[in-house]
Amino acid sequence: MSQALAGPCPAPAASLELPLLLGSPRPRPSPRSTRRAPRSEGRDTLAASLPPCSGRGRALPPPGWVMLLPPLRRLVHGSLSRATPFSCCCPGRGPSSSPRGSSSSAGRKGLVLGVYAKEKEEAVSQFTNAGESFDRLVSGKLTELLSISGPPLKKGKTRLFHGLHQDFPSIVVVGLGKKAAGVNDQENWNEDKENIRTAVAVGCRQVQDLEVPCVEVDPCGDAQSAAEGAVLGLYEYNELKRKKKPVVTAQLHGSDGKEAWQKGVMFAEGQNLARYLMEAPANYITPMKFAEVIEQKLRSVNSNVKVHIRSKAWIEQQQMGAFLSVAKGSDEPPVFLEIHYSGSANASDSPLVFVGKGVTFDSGGISLKPSSGMDAMRADMGGAATVCSAIVTAATLNLPLNIIGLAPLCENMPSSRASKPGDVVRAKNGKTIQVDNTDAEGRLLLADALCYAHNFNARAIVNAATLTGAMDVALGSAATGVFTNSSWLWTHLYEASILTGDRVWRMPLFEHYTKQVTDCPLADLSNVGKYSRAGGACTAAAFLKEFVTAANWAHLDIAGVMSNKDEVPYLRKGMAGRPTRTLVEFATRLSQDQQSV
Repeated sequence: MSQALAGPCPAPAASLELPLLLGSPRPRPSPRSTRRAPRSEGRDTLAASLPPCSGRGRALPPPGWVMLLPPLRRLVHGSLSRATPFSCCCPGRGPSSSPRGSSSSAGRKGLVLGVYAKEKEEAVSQFTNAGESFDRLVSGKLTELLSISGPPLKKGKTRLFHGLHQDFPSIVVVGLGKKAAGVNDQENWNEDKENIRTAVAVGCRQVQDLEVPCVEVDPCGDAQSAAEGAVLGLYEYNELKRKKKPVVTAQLHGSDGKEAWQKGVMFAEGQNLARYLMEAPANYITPMKFAEVIEQKLRSVNSNVKVHIRSKAWIEQQQMGAFLSVAKGSDEPPVFLEIHYSGSANASDSPLVFVGKGVTFDSGGISLKPSSGMDAMRADMGGAATVCSAIVTAATLNLPLNIIGLAPLCENMPSSRASKPGDVVRAKNGKTIQVDNTDAEGRLLLADALCYAHNFNARAIVNAATLTGAMDVALGSAATGVFTNSSWLWTHLYEASILTGDRVWRMPLFEHYTKQVTDCPLADLSNVGKYSRAGGACTAAAFLKEFVTAANWAHLDIAGVMSNKDEVPYLRKGMAGRPTRTLVEFATRLSQDQQSV
């Protein structure tokens, strides 16, 4: 599913690479050994005029034999008989010291190394620990080439080198920005971690563009963030395309931080699962198919999981009239997905309950949406996708915490059976709701699911939903809006988001908004505020609050972070799968907090 695979790199078919010799004096070309160097679009590419170093202190050519690419013509020095094969990409192996001309089977792999911004103008660029080790291996040549190849690398920018070492035909140096930048109080995230994710993602994509099947990644002092950057940055949904980008296997360079690297891979793969579910067409991810994908994933990662795929008959038995009123316009039957992960040593420990809105396609119903952009409503189940993916990740990590996941799944479609504006429906807790706008359907699903969530003596209830366009207007894609009745819960969510870089921002739950949904002519509640669009995200949260009695509850409106254009540089364009990693980090923190309900 993901193009970014973590684990041992495969040994591809043998390939032959020649070190490029450039500069003055220029040797007279031989017709058999001359070829054009490939163009490089939008990147600094440097060709080193030296034979691949074996790490044994071999003498280097003078600096004058190095020039920048790409000019129109460059000469390849030497013949095929003098070319150096490269060793295969094997897990856990460092750079090979095999002699030139070895007949070992050739494999291609790239290397991504980090460099920090200069603290002073006259200072030399400072590599990470892995970068310094590699620079010593090639007798300081990497530092030399970096210094003469252009200005100091800015944060998130890259520079590409070829021919420095026989194990790595292509080396990408990435800019990490200032060293030890720490938490940025204005940005509400850890700047070091974000810089690493961005830089590593850009570097890995550059290796992918070279069609190199394997890339080793510098941990950059934070192997978890480096793994997240690599796996998130390489992912692209291409399940239905005949022509796919090359699969690139990312693995840790060296042995420092192996456990943190694996943790980062799990976090990123969890978000990629949510991206997959949100990006897939609605005719591929129906309510039943969604439930089956999650069930299959959970059964493959942990035995302490029970999955219940509840049918329409069960939903009717539970008297979830608000949920059913949304589902009845579609021929696709509704599904209520219920997940129980028992990670705590004590099975009776109060669980964390996640609830996710699961509208697998939202046309708006009778209150039909405009056709422009309606295709994006295949991702209106982003709440269900993120909370279910977070539970899959928690189970993979074996978190010592009991978690229950609830996802009401259906389509919102117009038909002769669909709810009409002005209809009144009854929720599971008995409250009546006047449906003034059938496109405000997500809160109807969540109302019944939140009522059901109170059956489990929850330690905390957290729901996520692509609920309102007003949330996108308020915060854009910068952060998830959080409405909560618990400062304890808010603190955990906020601190988790600082670490993941997938930020949250607290929004108001004033009584001011509650009055706008309870002042209703026909029922106990209206599904839209009486002042229409004013404070739309806040009135939606106030509506949900009417179905919550738990002391620790949070509603996450993720409409603004549903998709990514270019705002998050380590995610490609498309559905974002946010804030899956923040939910996983939040669950991790909750598993370490012994505070009782």
